[in-house]
Amino acid sequence: MTRPSRPAWLPGMPGSDNLPSGPGGRPAKPSEDGHGPQTGPPIVTIGSYPDYPSAQRVVDYLADNRFPVERTSIVGTDLTLVETIMGRMTAGRAALVGAGAGAWFGLFIGLLFGIFTAGSWLAAIVLGLVIGAIWGAVFGAVVHAMTGGRRDFTSSSSLRAGQYAVTVEAELADQARQLLGRLHVSQPGSIAR
Repeated sequence: MTRPSRPAWLPGMPGSDNLPSGPGGRPAKPSEDGHGPQTGPPIVTIGSYPDYPSAQRVVDYLADNRFPVERTSIVGTDLTLVETIMGRMTAGRAALVGAGAGAWFGLFIGLLFGIFTAGSWLAAIVLGLVIGAIWGAVFGAVVHAMTGGRRDFTSSSSLRAGQYAVTVEAELADQARQLLGRLHVSQPGSIAR
């Protein structure tokens, strides 16, 4: 006779308070602002600055005055994605970039073979480098040709914030504000000690 199997845990069974919150356990309570669960202690903004170096100097000043900066954050707001165009991508340039990447990989493989070969280790390294560069150039040109001219340029992307806020845990906000009261701001974006 077979006994029916029963689940390992059901709501209301002993041990239900030991379950983690989230999908595998009990549902997590949303934060006060309604944007998901609270992830840590409440935080307070103690200053807002137009650039990152100013916010960094504030945190550095707090650290110099023995403030527990591990309970501090710099938060960038008003984020903007900036894509800087580096130049036109041609089949030749794609092959050249591919050859460079392939040469590095080939050098790595050549070094591995060079370590374990009984013959000339230098020949294994050079052969790996040359074969890697050739295959990289071929793959670079093929991948560029497969785009069909939809992205014939190279670029670099970066995120930039319009403002930087320095936040601390709520219980330390008064201490941080007292320390920052001694810090003199001479003009927007610059901090003098």
